[in-house]
Amino acid sequence: MPDVPSARRPAGELEAEVLAALWSARQPMTPQDVQAALGGDLARTTIATILARLFDKGTVERTRAGRAYAYTPTVQDTAGLAARRMHTELGREADRSTVLARFVSDLSAEDEQLLRDLLGDGAPEAGPAGAGTSGAGSSGAGSSGAGSSGADDR
Repeated sequence: MPDVPSARRPAGELEAEVLAALWSARQPMTPQDVQAALGGDLARTTIATILARLFDKGTVERTRAGRAYAYTPTVQDTAGLAARRMHTELGREADRSTVLARFVSDLSAEDEQLLRDLLGDGAPEAGPAGAGTSGAGSSGAGSSGAGSSGADDR
């Protein structure tokens, strides 16, 4: 049956749609509210299941609203969601140092410089010549002042 189209959505697509509805509402929403915000194409039980899974992941919090729960996102946007996922993955390993070292070693020169800037280690300090390339566990992935100002953020 090669001509039968798949009715399944890509993994995480429904969660992303539900989170987008919560972010745009800027107030707690019940599953029924989310269903209406998404156009009513999904069953309320489907929305409730997605919200429960997001709650279990810590991505939303909930409070009682009558018989239902009202949900509020615990992350501000997609960048916050990605950061939470990265933190969760880091927490799964006992040797955090090695995980971080491997992560940093795969960064582009621009991303490495951006990370240094965010950590407050990006600007060359007044001191000995070449002080801008401090050896804070750098991977050699390019600490040569790539000049990224973060303007290429998604």
